[in-house]
Amino acid sequence: MGDIEAPDSDGSRQSAFFSILPSKEFVCSRKGKLLIGEVVLSFISFICFVASAAAAFVTAPLIEFLAALFLLFAYSTKFNERFKGFHWPLMDFLRCVSASIIFFIISIISVSKYPDGASKAAGMFGFIATIVFALDFYFIFNELADFLKGGGESNEEPSNTQDDDSDSDSD
Repeated sequence: MGDIEAPDSDGSRQSAFFSILPSKEFVCSRKGKLLIGEVVLSFISFICFVASAAAAFVTAPLIEFLAALFLLFAYSTKFNERFKGFHWPLMDFLRCVSASIIFFIISIISVSKYPDGASKAAGMFGFIATIVFALDFYFIFNELADFLKGGGESNEEPSNTQDDDSDSDSD
């Protein structure tokens, strides 16, 4: 019986491992690509700052790496759909705006003030991360603007109460 149970436990471990990984559909989506880019660029920038003379800036890429990694996990496993109390796109928008501003500032400082190659590399990866974060908050802003134009209503049930009122008032 021990031989029969071993494949089941390995299969459950593999299914648990694969449930953590993002789905192929999410990875191929625009949001998935942007989040993966944010995770990778933040991590590379973090490693470059650790190896550079500008190690004082190591905290910002680490925090942005962890935040992007959490949102990648949340969106890919649909964790965000379980908690309806949070407005996830707005929180993601604020994260991307702050990350792009912070990466831009620390990249300028690391490129202009520190002469070593690791600081220059961290600054260049920081500039690329700034662009990726800015693209992400641009797309999120467009989605939020469309949501707010609709008055925060879902698009599934358009209300025709205005048309009904205008017909009855014209008598």
